[in-house]
Amino acid sequence: MNLNICCIPGDGIGPEIIAEAKKVLKKVAEKYGHNMEFTDVLMGGASIDAYGVPLTDETIAVAKESDAVLMGSIGGDTNTSPWYELEPHLRPEAGLLKIRKSLNLFANLRPAVLYPQLAGACPLKEEISAKGFNMLIMRELTGGLYFGERKTVEENGMLTAIDTLTYTEEEIRRIAVKGFEIARKRRGKVTSVDKANVLDSSRLWRKVVNQVAPNYPEVTLEHMLVDNCAMQLVRDPAQFDVILTENMFGDILSDEASMVTGSIGMLASASLNDSRFGLYEPSHGSAPDIAGKDIANPIATILSAAMMLKFTFDLDEEAAAIEKAVEAVLEKGYRTGDIMSEGCIQVGCSQMGSLIEEAI
Repeated sequence: MNLNICCIPGDGIGPEIIAEAKKVLKKVAEKYGHNMEFTDVLMGGASIDAYGVPLTDETIAVAKESDAVLMGSIGGDTNTSPWYELEPHLRPEAGLLKIRKSLNLFANLRPAVLYPQLAGACPLKEEISAKGFNMLIMRELTGGLYFGERKTVEENGMLTAIDTLTYTEEEIRRIAVKGFEIARKRRGKVTSVDKANVLDSSRLWRKVVNQVAPNYPEVTLEHMLVDNCAMQLVRDPAQFDVILTENMFGDILSDEASMVTGSIGMLASASLNDSRFGLYEPSHGSAPDIAGKDIANPIATILSAAMMLKFTFDLDEEAAAIEKAVEAVLEKGYRTGDIMSEGCIQVGCSQMGSLIEEAI
């Protein structure tokens, strides 16, 4: 298969972690007989330095012509970087919002996996962490409260802030279809999270999800109120497979889920549109304080590359090879500084990438 991948190294540790993901992907291509081509483009602070804007039309065009986008991290130190003296629409993160909109990336997938080798880093009780967990939070990314009309007005001498939460049937249906399709590739369970006991938008959400469900008879559907889901994530995270939810709920729940894994340096993510196209990136930031020191953890980016193989290219075996290689390296006791524990072997960013490459 020919795989045409647009790479956005970005800022901070971005170029380092992208280099390791490329290393692993090239090994996969060699082993499984694929032709993989990478085109590097600039976005974020690096683009500001080169072109004066965080995202150029040329970069968007390259991304659209590719099969998928693999991205490092965007941004810098908000206290010291001159990028944050610019107007908000010219700052690094504005490029990320623009590319999501330009590519119509409405479905955000964030896995939260507790590897047995890292159970000690989990903040939950041992009897909970001992079971491990492997969930995927699917968050609707372009609708809801964050994209609704908002304003602050003065009424009767008092300032009043108004945020509008709006969803259409089609916005809900397309994210629900993605959720059920991905559940078929996993353990076959969808937990749809809403606040249907209070919100009209959630009642419509639940109605449309129920309409989609019969098309996937092999997938089990359950509904859960968002406040209960927040409790269940710390009580029994192993019960979840795919959590399907709207924008704001997904923002909050995915952050909660990421923390119970013990390290954000292990967390991949993907943002998909209504085709097989996706943008894949680690969940963590650019960590400018450790950039260039070869101490960053590349695993989240490498696992994002595995998600790319699975969801854009349907290369499940190749994706599994990367995931198994990561687990094998952890099993042997190798750790970057952020996940280091007593009795393990500390390695740098480049060596961790090489170890995973060798384990493919």
